[in-house]
Amino acid sequence: MVTLIEAVILAVIQGLTEWLPVSSSGHLVIAQNFLELNPPLIFDVMLHFGTLIVVIVMFRNYILDLFKTLVKGNFKTQEGKFVLHIIIGSIPIAIISVVFYEGIKSLFSNLLATGLALLITGCVLFVSEKRLGNKKMNIIDSLLVGLGQAIAIVPGISRSGVTISTGLLRKIDKTTTFRYSFLLSVPAVLGATIIEVNDLVLGNVELLPIVVGIIVSMLVGYASLKLLQKIVMKERFHLFAYYCWIVGTAILVVSLVY
Repeated sequence: MVTLIEAVILAVIQGLTEWLPVSSSGHLVIAQNFLELNPPLIFDVMLHFGTLIVVIVMFRNYILDLFKTLVKGNFKTQEGKFVLHIIIGSIPIAIISVVFYEGIKSLFSNLLATGLALLITGCVLFVSEKRLGNKKMNIIDSLLVGLGQAIAIVPGISRSGVTISTGLLRKIDKTTTFRYSFLLSVPAVLGATIIEVNDLVLGNVELLPIVVGIIVSMLVGYASLKLLQKIVMKERFHLFAYYCWIVGTAILVVSLVY
């Protein structure tokens, strides 16, 4: 497990990078390699859970409306259609998580794969420049964005970067793209938390570092999400491509040389 100080460091990294399109899981892999840490996967998952709370708080009113719509089974309204898009968009990650679980889990200790994935993220961000539109989302759009989220299980592939870029490339309006990207993460992160929470129940990990990590990642994540919202609205999203390329290249060099 990790110490409290190490938990705070990793939680700050998670909070800063979770919503910015630079891959929080990739940065956690990098930090854990250089700090020579080997926390259980449940620790990373719970850090993501901390930043998920930020999404729930920020979109709480809209989430409540979606929940009411789901309970009523009224899918003809705008909120109802959005619920359907979230359900459809969650299918790819559900399938990939189950089928490739062990293989994906092994990537969380692979620095070389993380560097390559960051380069890919940079390319995806770069091609999204000025691909704005104002069309309404359809089933194909939700599946493609959902597929992007599924691919982002790989550390170094940014979930927010790929999902928002996919939405922009599909010419969906940026407000809907931003909202859909983050609300789509709710069932995905909740699902991962449920899968891994068994370790907490069985008492196989220390609870205090996890609690501290959740709180810190939540607080830092809120500031990060507000910043990303401004970046997307000001159409500066693609600029993070250069950061991903620089970090990805540096990680590749380090992993190959050392």
